[in-house]
Amino acid sequence: MYADVQQMNERVRQAAVFVGELKNELGKVIVGQEYLLDRLLIGLLADGHVLIEGVPGLAKTLAVKTLSETVNLGFKRIQFTPDLLPADLTGTMIFNQKTSDFEPKKGPLYQPGSG
Repeated sequence: MYADVQQMNERVRQAAVFVGELKNELGKVIVGQEYLLDRLLIGLLADGHVLIEGVPGLAKTLAVKTLSETVNLGFKRIQFTPDLLPADLTGTMIFNQKTSDFEPKKGPLYQPGSG
């Protein structure tokens, strides 16, 4: 059992190096937003979601875009408004008059291979 704990500690040490390097890279672009960056990294490492709220000008979008570029992920921004519908996010079928057929119009949440 002691060997298992040692192996786990080593894995944590290795992951900590990655997280430290990632924070250093993010810190080159985002200055003074430690709380936000920590929460973004927690969301990423936990395979979760992060809702970012705040007044304009706090570098919310820049922080997420920088994180996505740093770890080679895609980035799409969605401006939420009171009249936003689910189809605005996932997409919908649009009628094409030229072909008399419905064609999918993919929304920003569309993931390739999901449908």
